[in-house]
Amino acid sequence: MHTVALVVLPGFAPFEFGLACEAFGLDRSDDGIPNFDFRIVTPDPGAVPSNIDFSINVERDLTFADEADLVVVAPIPRESWGQVDERVLAVVRRAVERGAWVLTVCSGSFVVAAAGVLSGRRATTHWRYADTMSAMYPDIDVDPHVLYVQDGRIITSAGTAAGIDACLHLLRIEIGAELTNKIARRMVVPPQRDGGQAQFIDKPLPVTASLSLAPVTDWILQNLRLEMSVDQLAARAHMSPRTFARRFKADFGTTPAAWLGRQRILHAQRLLEQTDLGLDAIAYECGFGSAAVLRQNFSRALGTTPTAYRARFACTEPIAEAIAS
Repeated sequence: MHTVALVVLPGFAPFEFGLACEAFGLDRSDDGIPNFDFRIVTPDPGAVPSNIDFSINVERDLTFADEADLVVVAPIPRESWGQVDERVLAVVRRAVERGAWVLTVCSGSFVVAAAGVLSGRRATTHWRYADTMSAMYPDIDVDPHVLYVQDGRIITSAGTAAGIDACLHLLRIEIGAELTNKIARRMVVPPQRDGGQAQFIDKPLPVTASLSLAPVTDWILQNLRLEMSVDQLAARAHMSPRTFARRFKADFGTTPAAWLGRQRILHAQRLLEQTDLGLDAIAYECGFGSAAVLRQNFSRALGTTPTAYRARFACTEPIAEAIAS
């Protein structure tokens, strides 16, 4: 992925627009992260009003979007859902036909839905709009309980910050976990959130997150090779297993077992990228026990094998060359 076109339409949401610019438009070459040819486009160049009291001047029309490896669609206002500019719909259709990535943030999914390319696919949008999308497009499998959905090369995301998760997910596929983690650190966000939208629906956020589990999660990350049970972790946290599981779900949006599994996969990605350890050694370091179990869990989580992942993202040779030079 080298070229990215961000499509903006009148009434766009500034935050969601900005997060796409942050994810794909900044120069991070000083961190060894490849730059993208990133351009903002619109059907009629000129002043494009946001959904609050300011506009931006967009100089480029949609031409570049027909060449881009990724087309990002910013959110559009509710009144535009049923009357999206046909020129934009055509761009989306052509992008899907030629195998480009298409990514939407929040209500931007209604643009892709209107283009007809989500028919028979799974998708998401902001949980407040999920029923509306299902009613407007009954042939789309709308999932209101997730942060983002990837179906083929189309990624739809939920409201606001879930767009960051979707962007990082795509970056992880294209440039690998280690470089994506660097981007996440610079954005001061977690590289991978667990859980889904359900944890945010009609529930007040706590004023402060509990810090009582921090010593336990720190210990887990330093001892991933060990076998761990919820009972053992609860004892380390000086809680009953039931209290520990409830507190963990409240703080992290997922179960201890699911969180642990995700951390093991992330560690395996790092070792595949940065070392030449064999799969049995990586399986041991990550707590999977055997290469077969590593392969099974890795494929289920990422849709590829550890060997294929290493072939694409291994960075040990470039690092060695840089040191030698």
